[in-house]
Amino acid sequence: MNQTIAFLGAGSMAEAIIAGMTANSVIPAQQIIATNNSNKERLAELSSKYHIQTNQNKQEAITDSNVIILAMKPKDIKKATDEIKGWIREDQIIVSLLAGISTNFIESQLDTNTPVIRVMPNTSAAIGLSATTVTGGKFTTADHLALVETIMQSIGTTTLIEEEDMDAFTALAGSSPAFYYYMIEAMERFVADKGLDIDIAKPLMIQTLKGVAGMLETSPDSPGVLRQKITSPGGTTEAGLKTLASHNFQHAVVDCLNQTTDKSAELRKNFEK
Repeated sequence: MNQTIAFLGAGSMAEAIIAGMTANSVIPAQQIIATNNSNKERLAELSSKYHIQTNQNKQEAITDSNVIILAMKPKDIKKATDEIKGWIREDQIIVSLLAGISTNFIESQLDTNTPVIRVMPNTSAAIGLSATTVTGGKFTTADHLALVETIMQSIGTTTLIEEEDMDAFTALAGSSPAFYYYMIEAMERFVADKGLDIDIAKPLMIQTLKGVAGMLETSPDSPGVLRQKITSPGGTTEAGLKTLASHNFQHAVVDCLNQTTDKSAELRKNFEK
């Protein structure tokens, strides 16, 4: 791919994408530039690890790049756009990793017709297994989206969505790894309470999760049918499911996702005031 990509921000998600792009030869390392506000040690670490370029002169990094990836903290977006808007060209693509920040807001802040594309990876990007949602702003074309999807597919799968759905998909794919981890934490508590060996139990839990994911991916049956197939009347699984139901487990999950969605919408509206 004949593109040069600049990362404005060099945190863990930026590193995950850089790792994916270089490992899969999507972009040659010498065509990737990372920059941040002041952490020279972090830039040196990324340069040494991935052999990319680094530059604390943001104007140079932006001017030399075709794709600009906004990877700073969402709370810093106004300051960042105020700083860079004079350097952005309409033949570039802006890619935002920022939760709760709409493409419309970024377009208005930059005051240009430069295409803005919003992506929402999750932390599984670090091992190339992110489920990333992608949506484009009003100046975005199909070619722009295809280019950004190619970049993001270096860290997992991509799905094009409507921006109005991004808050809900942030809950369903962006934040949800934390919810799965939270359930595994509870299982680890069970392991400790029973005095089981965690080194034996953990691989079993992980393989079970892989098996569930594989079944959901390949089976024509719905999750409900798959659940019923392993739930014998009066058996052990039924006893466990009854306990979950008594604690309104499914309601708690839905409420969790709704609260996450609402928080994403709240963050977005705060910036659009």
